[in-house]
Amino acid sequence: MTTLFLGGIGTGEILLIVLAILLLFGGKKLPELMRGMGKGVKEFKDAMNEPTGDKKEEKPEEK
Repeated sequence: MTTLFLGGIGTGEILLIVLAILLLFGGKKLPELMRGMGKGVKEFKDAMNEPTGDKKEEKPEEK
């Protein structure tokens, strides 16, 4: 099984990566890291959807 967004990485490789992350950070630290990453992604999406204010809305002049 090959995932589309990761190119040629299959299920075995993903499991190996997850196992390595679990060994590096431990079971207690992992939920905190995922929570922080989720908040970061949410802030990024909110920032992408926010209008920047660069475009000024031009109102037709009344005469």
